[in-house]
Amino acid sequence: MASVQQNGQRFGITEPISLGGPSELDVIKTRELEKYLQDVGLYESNEEAVKREEVLGILDQIVKTWIKTISRAKGLNDQLLHEANAKIFTFGSYRLGVHGPGADIDTLCVGPRHATREGDFFGELQRMLSEMPEVTELHPVPDAHVPLMGFKLNGVSIDLLYAQLPLWVIPEDLDISQDSILQNADEQTVRSLNGCRVTDQILRLVPNIQNFRTTLRCMRFWAKRRGVYSNVSGFLGGINWALLVARICQLYPNALPNMLASRFFRVYNQWRWPNPVLLCSMDEGSLGLQVWDPRRNPKDRSHIMPIITPAYPGMNSSYNVSASTLRIMTGEFQRGKEICEAMETNKADWDTLFEPFAFFEAYKNYLQIDISAANVDDLRKWKGWVESRLRQLTLKIERHTYDKLQCHPHPHDFQDSSRPLHCSYFMGLQRKQGVPAAEGEQQFDIRRTVEEFKHTVNGYMLWIPGMEISVSHIKRRSLPNFVYPGGIRPSHTSKGTWDSKRRSEHRNSSTSSATVSHTTTTEMSSESKAGSNSPGDGKKRKWGHDETLTDQPRPSKHVAVSVPVENSEGGSPNPSVGSICSSPMKDYCTNGKSDHISKDQVDNVFSKDPPIEKIATPQAPSQATEELEEIGDFGNQMIQQITPKDAISMVTATIPPLEATALNGSLFSNEAVEELEVLPMRQPEAGHRASVQQRKPIIKLSFTSLGKTNGK
Repeated sequence: MASVQQNGQRFGITEPISLGGPSELDVIKTRELEKYLQDVGLYESNEEAVKREEVLGILDQIVKTWIKTISRAKGLNDQLLHEANAKIFTFGSYRLGVHGPGADIDTLCVGPRHATREGDFFGELQRMLSEMPEVTELHPVPDAHVPLMGFKLNGVSIDLLYAQLPLWVIPEDLDISQDSILQNADEQTVRSLNGCRVTDQILRLVPNIQNFRTTLRCMRFWAKRRGVYSNVSGFLGGINWALLVARICQLYPNALPNMLASRFFRVYNQWRWPNPVLLCSMDEGSLGLQVWDPRRNPKDRSHIMPIITPAYPGMNSSYNVSASTLRIMTGEFQRGKEICEAMETNKADWDTLFEPFAFFEAYKNYLQIDISAANVDDLRKWKGWVESRLRQLTLKIERHTYDKLQCHPHPHDFQDSSRPLHCSYFMGLQRKQGVPAAEGEQQFDIRRTVEEFKHTVNGYMLWIPGMEISVSHIKRRSLPNFVYPGGIRPSHTSKGTWDSKRRSEHRNSSTSSATVSHTTTTEMSSESKAGSNSPGDGKKRKWGHDETLTDQPRPSKHVAVSVPVENSEGGSPNPSVGSICSSPMKDYCTNGKSDHISKDQVDNVFSKDPPIEKIATPQAPSQATEELEEIGDFGNQMIQQITPKDAISMVTATIPPLEATALNGSLFSNEAVEELEVLPMRQPEAGHRASVQQRKPIIKLSFTSLGKTNGK
């Protein structure tokens, strides 16, 4: 993909929203922001920077020695042996210049055609590294979507990928930004090269690299504090945040980080997902590689927050996002916008913006996913597998409850210090705002959903005895102490914060609530009474004689969760996403529902001859300061005159706002939304445990044992 520029001032697929420069206040606020980021320790020391450079030099020499060794072993002639070479490239946060102390360095090793991935990279090179005393914690992952080796070299964490090019010799001045580098490369090589190619392209497509870096550091820190930095959990990872920030830099090319951060929240709070974020026009290329295109690829139509990579082949980097996680992030964009506006009148400061999200105060109901293994190495493998599957639990709950029960996954795991071979994950649960409990619909029955999830997880190809998983529904007052800082449960909720004030306002305006209970659908009485106790009433719950159900095959026994009608008690204030349905979509938006959009309908969007309306460049900086306030349908107007040949930015004229689509789960079929990839599953062993579907787990009527795997 080529950068779109005019006289060095135009970046991206549209004209800038504002060419206005910084005000005196922007200069002051930017200095405050830079000092704040310094004070919280986001910058590494000069000594650490020098050490990283030295480590990269050592790694480069290691792979050069490796390629000479295998070239000699394979009998290459003297000339090829003399010219044999492998080269190290960096990408990710280190290449972007936004890494912090102790961060991993994402690296790519590019080797020639005779250096294979399986036999040489994960063979000879892995052996060499394992025998070096300066290399520790070596962890090869050959079966990953992007195969890599993780290790520490002189204490610096390295993630090393491999790209095998169809060349006999790798030149020292190799330029991997050229699309021709992908010719005749296998899929794993294309994916491995993609990280470097995308990173370099981002740096080419922003008007001011230093302002981009400061703003990206700010947004990465903000996302981590607010609990929305995690690709594997269905939020956004480093590359996603970089692409979003880069687009803001394109729209405000002369702005300083203070204004860029403010506009980031304003723009994405109004963005009409699933309109894609693009840094440049999409290039279909001449190599026939598949690019993101909802016209041709049905799978792409299910992506609800597309953020497209700017290097060929263009891909959606945020396909992990679900309806629930998009709702949470949109709520955080709204919160950020409000705080930035308050900062302009000195009613808030950077501390307010970066307040940590009080996840364990935000909900009354949680799912707790516990995993354990027999030893540290098994736990690391098991943990990585389960983390990669957790997103599926969110998707399944959304699908099976028709998006009425919303999930908020916590992006990190928690460990009880008294149980070193055990860790726990948590998801907040709440009924979708504005969806009252209908008569006879007091619980969400999710036991089958949980069992289906556990069945998928237990199909891990490398499963061995000792790898266990259990899923429990617990109430806030029953949360284990180890989820709190220092293992100490706070005596009261946080007060005086921006979020607590918003929670208080919300509670005052709320007119409906419900008690929370957890029971089977047919046996509610004792648990319902226990669940109605307030956190501080001091009453003990009493269980009836029938509190345990063992191996019940009856389909009527399922996990039922009754969730309050009101929104979460804390966190994201977002009520909906894309609340205005544009007029072209009236046929699709009826009573908050939307019909499935077919391929033909999508094709019609792309085949229209008239270009989509573009944003006019502001005539004067003074008119640009409140530009977004004057844009009634920002997302639909973001696209310049782009023909179907150039652009997939495109679906804007016809795809409805998310409120009428993804959150209601009716725009795309259930099969498309879940997007379950094909995974290698282990075969059941003879004489080993029965299938999860054949053996029902023991279910106790308590908030801490739902769906527990027993004896597996």
